[in-house]
Amino acid sequence: MAGQRNRWIQVIENIKHPQSETCDLIETKMNELILRINESDSIIEMDELHSELRILNWILYQVGSNEIKI
Repeated sequence: MAGQRNRWIQVIENIKHPQSETCDLIETKMNELILRINESDSIIEMDELHSELRILNWILYQVGSNEIKI
């Protein structure tokens, strides 16, 4: 859980730096999660991964909206 929290902190920190490829980073992580979901046999693990995927989707929407405005 602490490792996941550190990843979220890293994503949030990257959002503060518009020169970084934030959207690409988030999309890459989302693709990794989708692959893990498709490979998983555990409903519990898939639920956790779906939750993380939904959060990343929301962050991607927020970041994408800010980049369009700029």
